[in-house]
Amino acid sequence: MNLRIKNIDNLSFEGKKALVRVDFNVPLDGEFQVTDDTRIQAALPTINKILNDGGAAILMSHLGRPKSGPEDKFSLKHIVLELEKALGRPVKFAPDCIGQEAELLAESLKPGEVLLLENLRFYKEEEKGDVEFAEKLSKLGDIYVNDAFGTAHRAHASTSVIAQFFNDKVCGYLMLSELKNAEKVLGKPERPYTAIMGGAKISDKILIIEKLLDNVDNLIIGGGMSYTFAKAQGGTVGDSLLEADKLDFVLELMAKARKKGVNLLLPVDTVISKAFANDAEQGLAVSGEIPDGWMGLDIGPETRKLFAETILNSKTILWNGPMGVFEMESFDKGTKAVAEALVEATKAGSYSLIGGGDSAAAINKFGFGGDVSFVSTGGGALLEHMEGKVLPGVAALEP
Repeated sequence: MNLRIKNIDNLSFEGKKALVRVDFNVPLDGEFQVTDDTRIQAALPTINKILNDGGAAILMSHLGRPKSGPEDKFSLKHIVLELEKALGRPVKFAPDCIGQEAELLAESLKPGEVLLLENLRFYKEEEKGDVEFAEKLSKLGDIYVNDAFGTAHRAHASTSVIAQFFNDKVCGYLMLSELKNAEKVLGKPERPYTAIMGGAKISDKILIIEKLLDNVDNLIIGGGMSYTFAKAQGGTVGDSLLEADKLDFVLELMAKARKKGVNLLLPVDTVISKAFANDAEQGLAVSGEIPDGWMGLDIGPETRKLFAETILNSKTILWNGPMGVFEMESFDKGTKAVAEALVEATKAGSYSLIGGGDSAAAINKFGFGGDVSFVSTGGGALLEHMEGKVLPGVAALEP
């Protein structure tokens, strides 16, 4: 772990204004109501530490992917009420993240007060990592705090470029927690160490899988990517997801796993469907024997047992990616079985890290978020960190 960076406990915020990069990229419904406040809740310890010290907090974040300038549906004003509810205090809102009004609001902020800035991505300079834009943002606070691990792999103005304008720059509790938990699977994990990789495409996970083969005892492959493995071994996959250009690569991975003594577990049966729909005609097939006109959308019952057995015999478990189309009730049983096995293993004393993204959504959907060791808020950032890449948002905090 990068121990050179300071964390929020290394400073007192008394009489100071902290400019905090949070990740409030939360889902909103058609009425602009927050449907999942996980990211808001995750930022509370850092915000409360600043306020309890006698400081003021100026919060900046992005929301969604606005294409060209301000769009009402991506305005952070929609989350003010939810944030006030979570903090139990009023939150002021700046209708812009830079400029005179934002500066005046920040300047007049008293100890114990909170100001939320408008969406950073209303300016294209944010994603470009523009230095002038970062300098304008920096005028709003005395201390820079980055607590947005989910965007730490982006060299954006507010996540990395801005840090150069501050003498005092620290990571918040969420960022600290993410880095410490990643270290538990990156450093010297307790063995047996099992990684579970799922999701649609193997191309998204190439680097992480190659890295994991150097470190794990068991590698479980499920989800859409498993059909490329089945096809590479000469099987038939019907209309299932397939990356035909990755067949040779998959065979190389399997050979590498054998050479390194890694136990590679692939599905032995699969739930198949006539169409990508919850109510379509369904069946069960042996993996690699899916007939034409059918597609695999979840792991089958035998695979669930096989994967659960390996998980329960593990001391360290990393999970990234679902086993099937868990958003549809007909195809969520495989993902749920993996989640249940993880909960059971954790209760028995194993360490379990859920790697953000769809895995985090799944574990929360089934109500198990509090029953595993740690649920990461940063899917892409965690994967890049585990691949050994430098995270710009973390590197910028180094003295």
